[in-house]
Amino acid sequence: MTARTITCFKAYDLRGRLGEELDEDVAWRVGRAFAARPGTRRVIVGRDGRESSPALAAALMRGLVEGGVEVLDLGLAGTEEMYFATDYLGADGGIEVTASHNPINYNGMKLVKAGAAPLDPATDLVELAQAAQAGEFLEAAPGQVTDASGTRADYARRVCDFVEASAVGPLKLLVNAGNGVAGSAFDAIAAELARRGARLQIVRINHEPDASFPNGIPNPLLPENQPMTADAVRTHGADLGVAWDGDFDRCFMFDETGRFIPGEYVVGLLAEAFLARHPGARIVHDPRVVLNTRDIIARAGGEAVQSRTGHAFVKQAMRESGAVYGGEMSAHHYFRDFAHADSGMIPWLLVAELISRSGQPLSRLVGDRMAAFPSSGEINFRLSDPEASLARVLAAMEAQAIARDDTDGISLEYPDWRFNLRRSNTEPVVRLNVESRGDAGLVAAKVAEISALLAG
Repeated sequence: MTARTITCFKAYDLRGRLGEELDEDVAWRVGRAFAARPGTRRVIVGRDGRESSPALAAALMRGLVEGGVEVLDLGLAGTEEMYFATDYLGADGGIEVTASHNPINYNGMKLVKAGAAPLDPATDLVELAQAAQAGEFLEAAPGQVTDASGTRADYARRVCDFVEASAVGPLKLLVNAGNGVAGSAFDAIAAELARRGARLQIVRINHEPDASFPNGIPNPLLPENQPMTADAVRTHGADLGVAWDGDFDRCFMFDETGRFIPGEYVVGLLAEAFLARHPGARIVHDPRVVLNTRDIIARAGGEAVQSRTGHAFVKQAMRESGAVYGGEMSAHHYFRDFAHADSGMIPWLLVAELISRSGQPLSRLVGDRMAAFPSSGEINFRLSDPEASLARVLAAMEAQAIARDDTDGISLEYPDWRFNLRRSNTEPVVRLNVESRGDAGLVAAKVAEISALLAG
């Protein structure tokens, strides 16, 4: 096998344009390279609903089998189902073929080792990429493929264990699977909740997988994709709206008025809920938007632990600190008792239980916090010279700051406001987040000021 340049390895997963950066040969090479990792005998494989995913998954599994591995095939499944099965079945690793929310001409893979622990970006992922590129694989006795789709029922039970189902409801729930793969997993969870006594009236939209994505790529974080869910919440009079991305490792929530709830306020809400159950626990958060989360954790007597942005870094911080929960403003939520993995199903379940127990609508549960700590939302800039742009911002603004933090990009803090500016790990953009203590006008003014500096 000849060497080949492979460019789809990113900061902590694989993502690439079909036919250019990612094809069946690359998938096969990744399978052979993963099989060659020491101690790798059984590997979970799942795939999303994209048109290219079955062929890529087949090539990946062929490489794994030729490398002597038993493949436990989940078939059509979400990323968190792969995480769960890897841990639950005691496999030596797991791979999900998915491009998540990327454009339709992309695909990729998310990879974990035993216990659903992420591959170390600096060692494991680099070594895997080098082995796949070199293409020098030792002969091995062939492995086999085993159907593992029956683990979905076990997965649904595990997710439902995070709440007291009989305390959930009565609620009307509007769910938008975005024609990704969330629908079947949600149905299994809904059935398990009903068996346990939950009282949910469910309205489903875009529920079936459709590789053509007739309603657009499922990425509810984009403002242009939010009205469909928001309008459906209002039309059906739902108490809570939930939308997922393509592989449903992220979920996005809408209150009973159809208002989109930014992810940082959901992080604060879930942090408070976990600290009520686990007094004094540690909570991991990312450095982009922090004021509300830190305030809630301090008030509840917990300990805040800051991590770099990205699932590999958050999971590492959780394992090292013993944190019970971790959350990112991008709507990734991580749970110690779910193999420290992120889930797009557990968060809405916890919020539904909070609404039910408190008797308060979601708008009231987060409304005061959104007013107390307004934020800009993440603003992306495509810049011809990112380094020069960042230097201009620092030159103009660092001297007045009371604190600087370089955990991920640059964060500067002032008495009444704060911002984070960082380069993306997955896209050629610079991302800006601005937040303040109770002053939305200040947020808008500082966004304008920093935007002008970035533009030069």
